[in-house]
This record gives sequence, C-alpha cells and structure tokens, in this order.
Amino acid sequence: MLFTNFLIKNQKNQFTLDGVIHGERIAVAMSGGVDSSVAAALMVEAGYNVVGITLQLYDHGAMISKKGACCAGQDIYDARMVADKMGFPHYVLDYESVFRQKVIDDFADSYLQGETPIPCVRCNQEVKFKDLLQTAKDLDAKALVTGHYVQRFAKERAELHRALDHTRDQSYFLFTTTQDQLDYLRFPLGGLPKSETREHAARFGLTVAEKPDSQDICFVPNGSYASVVSKLRPGALDSGEIIHINGTVFGKHDGIINYTIGQRKGLGVAYAEPLYVIRLDPKKHQVWVGPKEALAVKTIHLKEVNWLKGLENFRNGLTCMVKVRSTHQPIAAIVQVTGPENATVTFGAPEYGVASGQACVFYENNQVLGGGWITSQHLNGGI
Repeated sequence: MLFTNFLIKNQKNQFTLDGVIHGERIAVAMSGGVDSSVAAALMVEAGYNVVGITLQLYDHGAMISKKGACCAGQDIYDARMVADKMGFPHYVLDYESVFRQKVIDDFADSYLQGETPIPCVRCNQEVKFKDLLQTAKDLDAKALVTGHYVQRFAKERAELHRALDHTRDQSYFLFTTTQDQLDYLRFPLGGLPKSETREHAARFGLTVAEKPDSQDICFVPNGSYASVVSKLRPGALDSGEIIHINGTVFGKHDGIINYTIGQRKGLGVAYAEPLYVIRLDPKKHQVWVGPKEALAVKTIHLKEVNWLKGLENFRNGLTCMVKVRSTHQPIAAIVQVTGPENATVTFGAPEYGVASGQACVFYENNQVLGGGWITSQHLNGGI
C-alpha cells in the first residue's frame, strides 16, 4: 500500500492537511521563530481557519532581550506580529509554573544524578504535546500544527518519519509522541528544506524571515548549564575526586555537573595519553576518566519506552537502526523488550560516548518506531 502524505501541494501551491477540510479550524503552535511562523502563514494561505497559540514558558521580563530563545519576550512579540499580519487570532498562555516543574526542575535533577538531559524532549512530552495539544482540542481545532521538521504519514494509522532534509530532521526530539497525539498533529515543514521555509517567510513579508535559529537551550543563557543548575540546586558544585579507572587519583573537580560522558577537553588533568570522562558517580561526587576504548558500549538499558510500532514487534528482539544522540547517525542494533516500558539495546558494533539521560530512538528506514531514555550501560574498565 502506498503512503498517503499528511501534506499535499495542490495546483495553486497551497498546502492541504490530510484529514482536515479547508475552512476548518486548526491551531498552530507558535514559538516566535521562522519555522512556526511560516507553518501558520501557509495554513492561512491554504484557507484554514487558523488560531495561533504561544505558551509563555519563563519570565517575560528576564528573557525579553534574550536572542535565540523561544516562548518568551521578543519571541512572543514576533509571533503576535505574524498573527496580526496574516489576520488570525493569537493567544498567549502562561505555562511558566508547569514548565518550571516539568522541564527546568527535571533538567537540574538529571544533572545532579550524573545524567546528560534533553530538556527539549521533556518540553514536547510534558508541555507542548500535552497541555498545548489539549488547549487546541478545547478550541475545537481539528488539528494542531507545529513547525517541526518531521513527516507524518497516514496509513492504517499515523506514522512519524524523519524529515525529507535529514540535516534538519527533529524526529529524535519527538520520540515520546504517542499514537493519539500523532493522530492529531500535523507538520507542514517536514517535506521542505530550510531554505524554502525562509523563501516562504520572505514571500509572506514576515519580519522573522531572517531571524536566526535558536542554538542554546531556551532557559540556559550563553549555554552555561552549570550556572543554571547551581542556582536551582545549592551544592551542585560540590567538589570531588577525579579518578583514573586504574585507581589513580588525579585531584579535585568543581562539581560533576561540569562533566558529561565522553568529554575530553577541560578535564583539568595532565596525562601521557588522551583521557575521556568514562563515568560520573553523583553519590560520591566522583568523576572517572580513562582512555577512549573504555567508553565502548555494547549494551544499554532504556526506561519510559514509547512503542510507536507496538511493543509486540520487539518481544523477540527487533533489528533496526537507532540513534543515541541527536547529532549521531543511526546505527544497527537489536531492541529487546524487557518490560512494558523497558528495553535493552544491543549494538552491532560498540558505540562510544553513550550517556544516561540521553535518548535512544528506533528507526526502520525513515520511520520512527519508538524510543526510550538511557538509564545505564555496561562499560569496559570494570567500573
């Protein structure tokens, strides 16, 4: 059976959402960036009854001049200007307390536990595709549209696929999307290169046409994770030992939150060969280092697994491709169910730099089969 793309360009270069009739109400999640702005403009052009929704996620006053963020200050203003220009209503909802509890606090606690968290995934999981999606339904919208670079295909049930332009693909960050959510979501930009998105922005005369993409985590100014965590969690910078896996103690560090698995630079250690962070022990405040080969991981364990393809397909172990970091290329592995929300992933060849707190996302060709959070891994070095 051929796939039916969620988005079809008609002869007038307009975009049609699969399963949604022109003229029906849809909600568009607007962060204030060029992607969500163009998604909204394309929907207006296609003849949909658009309602824009922006969630204010952190303090407006503190973030009003921060560049490269989303959902605060200048970005809320930019979203409103797009709505005004395109002639659709725009609502700003205060979700600061929810965002603090579900995303920022989780981010800080993960670092304290020696993990490397991904707050953007938690934001999609706990706020945008949960509360915002429910708000869209409360407004009687037939679908929630976002500016993410992923593709949604309608078959027997909706499927999540990588973006046509793999350099812009954001499917790794959306692995927690449930089937019910995917049935309601639409992603107009998944089949476009970013250059075409900006061309649309210029064509519509949007002020955000040349707005740069956000680079840092939105609530982390200048990429300083440690400064944010230390303010939220006193004691996060407690000192501890830096230890080689052979038992040699090199000295002290200024907090394990300054380190991540696989890190090589900035260790503050002089040694005859290159050293990498192999393990973080939050209970003892220890940073373990060693040679690159000690980073080799053959098996990892996952929690909170989201089975988009259905758990039953993994009971006997499913050979597929997986990504353990957003910037990594997919690699071959076997995913084996170990519980309703748990799995073991065995790589075809050892993987390096795998960190607890990151995600492991499963793919078959370009389809997202599911994914989970990395909780532990068997490491060389006997730690």
